[in-house]
Amino acid sequence: MNLSPQTIDPLPITVEDMVQSPMLRLPLECVNPSVPLTRKITDKNIHRPQLALAGYVGLFTYHRVQIFGNTEIFYLESLTPKKRQQAFRTIAQFEIPCIILTNSHTLDDEIVNLATEYQIPLLRTPLETTRVTYILSEFLDTHFAPQVSLHGSFVDVYGVGIMFVGKSGIGKSEIALDLIERGHRLVADDVVILTQKRDDILIGTGTQLVQHFMEVRGLGLIDIRQMFGIRAVRYQKRLEIVVELEHWDETKAYTRTGLDAETVRILDVPISYVRLPILPGKNITVIAEVIALNYLLRAYGYDPAQAFSQRLEDEILRNAKVRNTSVRFRRNLSQYHNDFE
Repeated sequence: MNLSPQTIDPLPITVEDMVQSPMLRLPLECVNPSVPLTRKITDKNIHRPQLALAGYVGLFTYHRVQIFGNTEIFYLESLTPKKRQQAFRTIAQFEIPCIILTNSHTLDDEIVNLATEYQIPLLRTPLETTRVTYILSEFLDTHFAPQVSLHGSFVDVYGVGIMFVGKSGIGKSEIALDLIERGHRLVADDVVILTQKRDDILIGTGTQLVQHFMEVRGLGLIDIRQMFGIRAVRYQKRLEIVVELEHWDETKAYTRTGLDAETVRILDVPISYVRLPILPGKNITVIAEVIALNYLLRAYGYDPAQAFSQRLEDEILRNAKVRNTSVRFRRNLSQYHNDFE
């Protein structure tokens, strides 16, 4: 199978975009508001400039967001005013995106003026350093995570994220529309953006432009959210199954038992894969619901294909034992007659 995903290169984010993003659950106050928040963040990691303040800048990753916690603040306060300014100038000469002060810490007016002189945004938050590090790392990791775009329809069916792929015009949107009519929820149609979270999770969402619009051949564009209500859509969902729709081909072998379960790798993450042939009169919507329910059964430890296989093996062994017992009985009976004669 060739999904042909298109890699999306993550774009840098400005400090202003980060501060104003609704996804960043971090209260931030600008200490020097005269400095524009236009500097760009290009790295998902953050940095605490302890050694850099002490004078060693050989490994100073200045292009990252800088965190000033208790260690940095107390170190600066332990210096004389002249050495304090000198220590701050050591890092201010670099193109730092911004500095975040945790625990509601403050800096001397001289340091704030230096930051303003070098056009470095100073941000302050009441949260402790560990909490700030976690929230900010999660936000930046999401923004700079590997992404690909795929052509298909992505639907939440019984809590299972199923993406329908296949040739253009095969009926992906119509199947998604039928599932929505049955109470399931649309995540995205046409273009699906997949973001890798950790090593084994892919989160799918729609584009900002299309969102929950859907194109139906012969009808045109429809707005799923306005037509079916807010309960018919989702902003994002984990991808768990890829269903490839294709026209029935007699020369191909399709799975009959489910023992040979297939997977497809997207961003090197294994995803369950089902190749579903389409024939006139075949109810693909019901089959999609069964695919989701079967996936849930397996997730809870019950595999019907394995259960049937085990039942078949037990029946074969039972019949074999019955035959062996019958053969031994006939053999013993024959021996008894011979001895009697």
